Amino acid sequence: MANSKWEYVKNFEQPDNLLPNTWIVVRLDGRGFTKFANKYAFEKPNDRAALDLMNEAAKLVMTDIPELIIAYGVSDEYSFVFHKTCNLFERREGKLVTTIVSTFTSYYIFLWSKYFPNKPLSPPLPSFDGRAVCYPSVSNLRDYMSWRQADCHINNLYNTTFWALILQGGMDNYQADQALLGTVSSQKNEILFSQFGINYNNEPEINKKGSVIFRDYELVEPGSHNAAAEAEDLAEPVPQSKTQAEKEKKKRAKAKVVIEHLDIIKDDFWDRRPWILSNKPGKTPKEG
Repeated sequence: MANSKWEYVKNFEQPDNLLPNTWIVVRLDGRGFTKFANKYAFEKPNDRAALDLMNEAAKLVMTDIPELIIAYGVSDEYSFVFHKTCNLFERREGKLVTTIVSTFTSYYIFLWSKYFPNKPLSPPLPSFDGRAVCYPSVSNLRDYMSWRQADCHINNLYNTTFWALILQGGMDNYQADQALLGTVSSQKNEILFSQFGINYNNEPEINKKGSVIFRDYELVEPGSHNAAAEAEDLAEPVPQSKTQAEKEKKKRAKAKVVIEHLDIIKDDFWDRRPWILSNKPGKTPKEG
């Protein structure tokens, strides 16, 4: 590469490599999405088309980037997880975050007309911000995922009750907020059932649990493979030959990426899908 007298400006660049041997979570959030949702009249408390749009955009990000092992989304946020052994972009934070956010945003805008054919986009266009956080252990990673799913349930129960009081109960926003002030989950459930005949347990799973995206392989029997313990035992990444790494990458790229609405707090989800934490592709499901 040719040198020039101006090349010295490269010295101002700062290294931003993330900690090695840690799980990387890139979390994106919609910028100003309350105003955006109002502009396009999203249904309250949950707009299924808007959720499906988020999910398809996230699924395409997972498909494009085989180094991702799992993603979890709710409302206008999505968390994408890289395995602790991942060395994509030499683990440079700026590259990882901007790649995830820009790819997701591109797909979101590209897919908009599919889900909202009668609501063409106009400026200000939807945009997302992102951040990367490193988690040193499997338990830390799972606690993060559990936190996001618990937050989904708490927020959805509140919003479901809040909007029932407004849309069916005739309250305004302030009155509904005051009616729910200091209430616990059981009281919100009682309000929904006694006043509006809504059994919260029958609400769609996508609203209560959010959406989890991963590569689909054959499930294993719980207890037959302790993926969490295996991943935790890897004090240092196990070196792979370039050929083996490329082979596994191609296998992951060919795997079907699925969107589910499952409990990811309990062990069962992880025990039956050991490939997520081990980063070793499983068996391709049989057609049938």
